[in-house]
Amino acid sequence: MRYFRSARRLGTLLLLLAGLVACGGATYNPTVFPYELDEERLAQTKVKTVVIAHVNLGPPSRSYLEKEAPRIDGMVATYLKDNGYKVIPQREFTQHWNTAVRAFGDPVDPTTGRMNMNTFVQIMQSVRDQLRENTEADAVVFTDLLESEVPFSSGLNRVARWHGVTRKPTLQGPGSGVSTEFDWNQGAAVASLQISIYDMELKRIFASVGGLDVTDAIDSRSSGGRFVRRRNILESDAFVNEGIALALHPFVEMDDWPGNP
Repeated sequence: MRYFRSARRLGTLLLLLAGLVACGGATYNPTVFPYELDEERLAQTKVKTVVIAHVNLGPPSRSYLEKEAPRIDGMVATYLKDNGYKVIPQREFTQHWNTAVRAFGDPVDPTTGRMNMNTFVQIMQSVRDQLRENTEADAVVFTDLLESEVPFSSGLNRVARWHGVTRKPTLQGPGSGVSTEFDWNQGAAVASLQISIYDMELKRIFASVGGLDVTDAIDSRSSGGRFVRRRNILESDAFVNEGIALALHPFVEMDDWPGNP
């Protein structure tokens, strides 16, 4: 279906669009993601009750990010509830998804990680039908944890900026400083949250992305300086909550959108 193909294209365009200014007015953070909101359809649907999918809309997240997915989903649920939405238990989606997978097969190839969109659509149609019959859900929320690479800025105050957030580098290891030979031009791995919301006709009403945190740290043990994966991924709840707010704006209005400069 065209809307699922569009959703897949969205995932491939994330990095290309990251530098664009978001629609809806001027912004002092040029990396904020240009959200997509179907205002007419949203007005017709009048979303009040949602369920958060335990699976990605796109390919699976990196394993170390996937471990954090249940916690992130819980924080998204809390944010939606705090802003007046009813969030039904995720198990309602999971149970129907597992039943449909047994009928149609797993949409993700375990060897390549690629998504079979035809199978995915069949499963989602089955899940949608069951949700309609057994719950009051108005929409399904997909929360994909994505990883990309961005460089830190030059100068004394080195920061990385992407998808509306600004983060400083982190040291990891016994040392206390960064080698003078460290190559600041190399990209550091960063994580973002992609949120996509579909109504019960399986048509997209909202999609956006918010930055979370840097998933690499500077290895202080390396004489030449290099990045290594951080031991504690996405440990800052404040950073995660900022990314959630960015990823859901303006479906849920963010007070200080578009985030910190």
